[in-house]
Amino acid sequence: MDLLKKWSENYIEAGCDEVGRGCLCRPVVAAAVILDENFEQNLVNDSKKLSFKTRMDLDSYIKDNVKSFAIAELPPSFIDEHNILNASIHAMHRALDKLSIRPEFILVDGNKFHPYNFIPHQCVIKGDSKFLSIAAASILAKNYRDKLMIDLHEEHPEYGWNTNFGYATKKHQEALIKHGITKYHRQSFRLKYD
Repeated sequence: MDLLKKWSENYIEAGCDEVGRGCLCRPVVAAAVILDENFEQNLVNDSKKLSFKTRMDLDSYIKDNVKSFAIAELPPSFIDEHNILNASIHAMHRALDKLSIRPEFILVDGNKFHPYNFIPHQCVIKGDSKFLSIAAASILAKNYRDKLMIDLHEEHPEYGWNTNFGYATKKHQEALIKHGITKYHRQSFRLKYD
């Protein structure tokens, strides 16, 4: 099924998504995208359904062929202080702040969002597999965060961040048991180790 370009034809729409909510370390990252009317790319889909190579190949195409895009991140300290849901929403707000065009309507992946600058919004469950702007945002956010984790892997190879990207895989959990947490880990995320 082709992804939808618009919720409504009457507004300048921004699609928003975030990545890293379930990670144990590093930031939560959000992106916002305003599509061009002529944007055509049938490979764009929910970032979780795409291979690493396909996502990276789409990165430049999306950035070069949309009206506006922005990416924002919030560190573990913010997540620990405000909780991951609020941090995710705030990261989306920050991405919206950075757009070069002010949207008139916001499409959000998921079922929770806080009002933003009196602009109407619509939450869409699994929106990254339904709307092109949200899918494009999901790709940009995931690529950005994955690159952060790959770069950081050189500093702490024992955690396997170049393959698990900070998620709670068996290797990551075993490394936490053996080596403890780093300054990059979220202090508020607790795991029960057997």
